[in-house]
Amino acid sequence: MAGYHVAPLEVLVEKFESLPGIGHKTAQRLAYYILNMSGEEARAFAAAVTEAHDKIHYCSVCCNLTDGELCPVCRGDRRNRGLICVVEEPKDVFAIERAGDYPGLYHVLHGAISPLSGVGPDQLKIKELLARIGPEVEEVIMATNPTVEGEATAMYLSRLLKPLGVRVTRLAYGIPVGGDLEYADDVTLQRALEGRQEL
Repeated sequence: MAGYHVAPLEVLVEKFESLPGIGHKTAQRLAYYILNMSGEEARAFAAAVTEAHDKIHYCSVCCNLTDGELCPVCRGDRRNRGLICVVEEPKDVFAIERAGDYPGLYHVLHGAISPLSGVGPDQLKIKELLARIGPEVEEVIMATNPTVEGEATAMYLSRLLKPLGVRVTRLAYGIPVGGDLEYADDVTLQRALEGRQEL
């Protein structure tokens, strides 16, 4: 059985395995699932991947993903244009939008500063953010991830933005709703105490 090869299947498994978070077993399951689709379903799946790849690009203002010149948030006229929330990835915009309470605009950096990974400020959409800062922008919210890289990126941007006369804030971090204090790590507890609010 060691000599059993089906080249197209092996290529399909390798392609799935190259995706983040997909191991060999999952890649095999996905490949077999694709093979069990009807020809019409498989072609529709392939067409959806190709169409998304060809039509989706960065918004010319906030660098979020869009299939038009501007993303729906930048296109809308009901947003607070004095408030910009800076996130690392497009998926972060969807997470904040899902909460439903944020009234402002976004800016997507497409990563975080990580010298160990070879990602510096020039690889991120920082110049585009700075170009957006004008008299109408009152506050920039740093919503980068609570990681070493996210914190470093937030501090770097804060040093660039504060001299421009804009208020720079950071998302509060702490105990999740429904969480128990005994299971929280030391850093989370420290952040929760620092970010406490009056009742």
